[in-house]
Order: sequence, then C-alpha cells, then structure tokens
Amino acid sequence: MTKNKLFTNFDPVSSKAYKQKIQFDLKGASYNDTLVWHSNEGIDIKPFYHRDEVANFPEVPGTPSTWYIGEDIFIQETNKAAQIANDCLASGTEVLYFNADAPFDAQQFFKILNTAEAPIYFRLGFLDENFYQEIIKEAGDRTVFLNIDLIQHLAEDGNWFHNLKEDHQILDRILQKETHTLSIDIDLYQNAGANMVQQLAYGMAHANEYLMHLEAMNVSLPSLTFQVAVGSNYFFEIAKLRALRQLIAVLIQEYAFAKAATTHIIARPTRRNKTIYDYNTNMLRTTTEAMSAVLGGADTVINMPYDYIYHKTNDFGQRISRNQLIILKKESYFDAVSNPSDGTYYIEAITKQLAEKALALFKDIEQQGGFLKQLKEGTIQRKIKESAQKEQTQFDTQEKILLGTNKHPNPNDRMKDALELYPFVKINPRKTLIQPIIRQRLSEKIEQERLKTEV
Repeated sequence: MTKNKLFTNFDPVSSKAYKQKIQFDLKGASYNDTLVWHSNEGIDIKPFYHRDEVANFPEVPGTPSTWYIGEDIFIQETNKAAQIANDCLASGTEVLYFNADAPFDAQQFFKILNTAEAPIYFRLGFLDENFYQEIIKEAGDRTVFLNIDLIQHLAEDGNWFHNLKEDHQILDRILQKETHTLSIDIDLYQNAGANMVQQLAYGMAHANEYLMHLEAMNVSLPSLTFQVAVGSNYFFEIAKLRALRQLIAVLIQEYAFAKAATTHIIARPTRRNKTIYDYNTNMLRTTTEAMSAVLGGADTVINMPYDYIYHKTNDFGQRISRNQLIILKKESYFDAVSNPSDGTYYIEAITKQLAEKALALFKDIEQQGGFLKQLKEGTIQRKIKESAQKEQTQFDTQEKILLGTNKHPNPNDRMKDALELYPFVKINPRKTLIQPIIRQRLSEKIEQERLKTEV
C-alpha cells in the first residue's frame, strides 16, 4: 500500500504571503504596533513564526532524557527531617533537597534515611568545613550534591560567610574530597526582579568567577549545579532554560579543565508572583511553571506549596505540590519525550535571542571587571532594581495581572488571622560589604494595604 503524505494537494504558503494576508485584514492598522509584542527583555514577538525564517538553531547540549520530582525539606530536628524524607520517598519523591541553618547529627541523619539511590542535595546557611567533611563521610556511596555557593551568599546577605580568602580556601579543600560541590544560584536574581537576559548573563558571570578561581587553583570540576526560578511567562521560561544550557556549554569550553563537566539544573516556581489572597491561584501558577521547567530541560523540578509564603510547612500543602508533579510525570507523560521543544519555531527563536542578548551582556560584565567587581560597585544591584521597578509598574497599572490580587479580587477574602509566617520583605539594618540583593514579591504593597483594612 502506498503511503500518501497529508496535505500534498495543498500548495505551501510562504511567510511573505501570510504577512500580506494579515496586513490586508488589519485594514490599514500598523502590523508592528498592533500585533508585535515587546517583552521586558527587548525581544519583539511576532504573531506567527514560519519555517521560511528559521535559521539553523544550535542544539541544546546536556538536556536530560528524563526529569526527577524533588522535595524541599528543612532540617530542624534530625530524626524528624530524615523520617519526613522517608515518607516523601514512599509518596513519589525521587530527589531530596535538604535545607539547614545549623549543623545537625549527620551520622544519625544518614542512619535513619533509608535510601541509597535517590540523589541528595544540601543547601546550608553556613560554611563549616568540618561539618561538610562529616556529611561526605557519613553519606558513604550515596550521590550527594553539597551546593556550596559563596557568591550567592555574598549577593543575598551582603557579606561573605567569613571573608573572601577564608571562604575560598574552605571551598578548595572541600573540592579535593567531594566533586559535586559547586552551585550557581540564579534563583536569587529572578526573585529580586531581574529580567531573563539578566538572569542568564548574571548566571554566566557568576559561574565564570568560580571557573577562573578553580583554574588558577588547578582544582577539578566534574559538575555544576544551577538553581533556577521559573516564572509564569510560559514559552519564555522554556526558552530560558534551553538558553542557559547553551550558554554554559559555551562558557565551560573556554576552560580545558572543565570541558567534561556536567550541568545539573534544579528548577522551582518563583515566589515573585505568588499571593496570599486568592491563594488557590498559586496552584495554577506553579503548575504552568513546573511545565515550563520540564519542557525547558530541568534535571529536577521542586514544586512550591500553594501556601508556602504564609503557612508553615504542612503535610497537606506538601502533598498537593508533590502530586502536581506526579500528575505531570505519571499521568500526563511529561517524561515520555526528550527535548520536546526542539524544532518549535517560536521557542527556538526566543531561545536564540535570549542566548545572544545574555552573551552580549556577559561580555560587557567581563570587560567591566567581572561579576564580583560589579557587585561590589553596586552595578548589578542597580540594574536588577531598575528591571524590578519596571515590572512593578506593570503590575501596579494592571498591565501585568495576578488574578485575585490586582484583577478581580474577592473582597470577602480575610487573611489577617491565617498568616503563620511573615510574607513580606524584612529589612535588618546592619553593616555589609555590599548592598544585598533583596527578593520581593510583586503583590506585597497591595496585600499590606488590604490587611490594614480587614475588619
């Protein structure tokens, strides 16, 4: 039987013909003013994309064949945290991500933790060489990522853990014993209001500071972990993660010792667009953000409970957030295809433009002395503030909508008595080496005003 191709009886339509038809239907209105959308990244989005205009798009290197469901767990009580982790693994979690602000009993922790297969990530709010060595020892054959990021701590806190020299000496000694050590946290820049070009460029420049240091110290680098926050601009966020892999591949090729390094991307929904009023809409936001993370090629996706910003950790919120990812993976088959965005004209075009603009900004940062120098001078902080203020103005004028907050709010919502956590920016005046980069949600001002008027 002869297999006939579909639509062979129809003549192909060129990009030019499409545009002419659109221009005719506009009846004199401007094509660019009416149909072309201008993003905050300086990218013009056309109403359609056609194969006539498709260039040879570069591959996205290192995209995983599948993705993993991760879970955030805070270690306050060692035994309890380990048991929570065991329960999560039994409920569908595949990767564990532990946060701690103080040392804990590592021996007891790994004794209770009943997994030898699930990768384990740590994010510690302190830099204690002896404690990291204890984790390495007690972890045994488990795959552990320490996720040390000295620069992120400096950028967010305003100070080093100890000082520049001592912090890097500790990092170098840990790297001698544990290879999965370094993390690049660009989550901070997104949650502070940086646009996507800035996030990518700052991530590159941030990583480059480590690469230059490690090359000088002749230290091995088998892996880099990037932590990324994903917003609600669905297709742009897919393109952002793809562009990140392309850019990092270009960067590490400049360093002979790092050419074989692998890149791991941990993606989370952003806090920036989450709200305390009409909080169930947060579930819709985190669902599309998780989808963007998966389609963009994240290795691990860690979801955010709908009540994360105002409730203490609770079983219900955690279960719902975990089940959102399980549904995407097990019922919607979001793990069935690798690189599902390949060949999508629109996404490929955005990826290319994001990568090109970010690379140009990265080169400018390096020409001006590098990322640490610009942090010290306050240039990075100023640029992020400018982008954040632009987005805030869009929210305040309802150009950017958060349903239930600045559009169609429910006047009967009452949240004053439901706040277990303080959901707004806390300012703690103190002496710092640099001006800290502050995470801030778009809806904070309007929420504070509503709380004041609640009866």
